[in-house]
Amino acid sequence: MGTVFSFAVRDPGPGTEAALRRITARLHEIDAVFSPYRADSDISRLDRGELTVERCHPDVPEVLARCRELSAETAGYFTDRPAGRLDPSGWVKGWAVEEASRLLRAAGSADHCVSGGGDVQTAGGPWRVGIADPLRPGALAATVTGHDLAVATSGTAERGPHIIDPHTGRPATGLASLTLVGRHLAHTDALATAAFAMGRERALAFATHHPAVEALAIDPTGTRHPTPAFPRS
Repeated sequence: MGTVFSFAVRDPGPGTEAALRRITARLHEIDAVFSPYRADSDISRLDRGELTVERCHPDVPEVLARCRELSAETAGYFTDRPAGRLDPSGWVKGWAVEEASRLLRAAGSADHCVSGGGDVQTAGGPWRVGIADPLRPGALAATVTGHDLAVATSGTAERGPHIIDPHTGRPATGLASLTLVGRHLAHTDALATAAFAMGRERALAFATHHPAVEALAIDPTGTRHPTPAFPRS
């Protein structure tokens, strides 16, 4: 997936090491199926018309269905075809992190943290999660503390203006970063991508009225705009 995954397990048991091996294999499988950077992935082959959905890995139709639901939930700001190419990465990365946490829970861990590309799913806690400042490399803009958190940030700090507003076809530049805090990272991360594409005012209105998330938006001047119940610590 072009990123780094890390695991912190506070309650390791006899099955933890084996579980981490299974999780690593599962993450490689997800990458092999969904990476838009691999010419032989199911997603790349589906995009080129070499496969039908029915002949893809069983995860593919499920992921594409979730993407359709998110598009409806966000008035089209979430898309699995950014720049016109099939690419469900906006759902897949957060889903992969949450899947790793689910597998750790199944192995008996109730107190752990999984991070993928800076997005975090925790179990148990309390866990304290830092939010990078998009305008000051190496600095934190805020921290959040809690139990069973999902924390996802979309922004321009690492990759520049790469999130496309699907309604205009142009990169979204109204925010420097947008962090959403929820419970389930697949959904939270996808909403963060979609809301970032909305721009500051629409993103904050969306997050304020969404029952599953709270938000911290940072605009290009560095001004911070939290939703009323954003759980800062």
